[in-house]
Amino acid sequence: MVSLLRLKNTFLLLAILLFSCGNNLAADNKTTTPIKSETVKAPQIRTGAENIEAYLPLLKDKKVGVVTNQTGILQHTTTQRMQGGVLSTSENIHLVDFLLSKHIHLTKIFAPEHGFRGTADAGEHIKNGKDITTGLPIISLYGNNKKPTDKQLEGLDVLVFDLQDVGARFYTYISTLHYVMEACAENNIPLIVLDRPNPNAHIIDGPVLEKENKSFVGMHPVPVLYGMTIGEYGKMINGEKWLTNGIQCNLTVIPCKNYTHNSTYSLPVKPSPNLPNDRAIALYPSLCFFEGTNVSVGRGTNIQFQVYGAPYFSDTKFEFTPGPNEGAKNPKYNGTRCYGYNLTGINRLEKLELKWLLNAYNITPDKSEFFISFFTKLAGTKKLQQQIKQGLSEEAIRASWTKDLNSFKLTRNKYLIYD
Repeated sequence: MVSLLRLKNTFLLLAILLFSCGNNLAADNKTTTPIKSETVKAPQIRTGAENIEAYLPLLKDKKVGVVTNQTGILQHTTTQRMQGGVLSTSENIHLVDFLLSKHIHLTKIFAPEHGFRGTADAGEHIKNGKDITTGLPIISLYGNNKKPTDKQLEGLDVLVFDLQDVGARFYTYISTLHYVMEACAENNIPLIVLDRPNPNAHIIDGPVLEKENKSFVGMHPVPVLYGMTIGEYGKMINGEKWLTNGIQCNLTVIPCKNYTHNSTYSLPVKPSPNLPNDRAIALYPSLCFFEGTNVSVGRGTNIQFQVYGAPYFSDTKFEFTPGPNEGAKNPKYNGTRCYGYNLTGINRLEKLELKWLLNAYNITPDKSEFFISFFTKLAGTKKLQQQIKQGLSEEAIRASWTKDLNSFKLTRNKYLIYD
């Protein structure tokens, strides 16, 4: 009887254990619903021009000049008290108009290549004039007057610099910065640079300029892509004493907010007539070499610096015909059908690309006609043209840059403002 009772209890215990284990196993195998995490929106990048509280006090009760063009805009928020609450509105406003609205005593506007409104051809002579909206005099810093004269700076207490750079050595806004800094240093006028993001700041690449090839499209010993904002670049010009006789400018950089060199930044305004969008800006450093050859980069079309071709690339399927337009009154191969390559599917690069230049040279029937003298100024060295003619591979050409690039990076690190 006792044995039977023990047997029943044993079965009962086993049943309880099995039931318990089964429930635990089921619980372990349940598909759990993941906890939804809220999407955290990255803080909006604010340009130096939008860092208002940092520079407005520096301009109060001063006679101010401004170096700027169509890119000198800022997003400004205004608040208006209304019955029942406060209405806030944001709008894009030009720096000149904004400073005047804040009762800053502006006296002169200085404009770089392409002019104050940014519509002139590359290399086109810009005349001095007057801004229709404000009546302020506009002084051109291009052509024969790349550097402000003592007379042009006369009466100014401070100069403000606000131009959107694209991070390529041959883009002339950094050359304008050099001459403005030099003129300010010589005339004991403080310079305030309102910093802006560099859309190509994530890349440091290309041949470093040799001093014998110095020109307005390359003034300093830096690579084609130098990975710095224009404010950081100004600090480097000063710190490395690249101004005449090693003089230094009284320079203040108003930094961007919420920005790093790896930030993706889409320009709100095209920086020049032939860089109409982010794609063109990304491709520009690699395709600009073609400006020193007999190959077109699409000037005179609506896809400038997003294609390349020539009339003699007849084996390719893509074609385009350049014609006069804003920023290209007489483009290369004007009215002539060109055959070539469409790069509009590319949105971002991680290095300076040489493959398109090498391809164009290799398929050119008469290679003696490929390069023009301007190529060396763009490259900053005679070596690149020689290496291409010798048939060196892209890997071999890139390897020849390594020593100079490493040296430049050490110099660059001293002047960085952002991570």
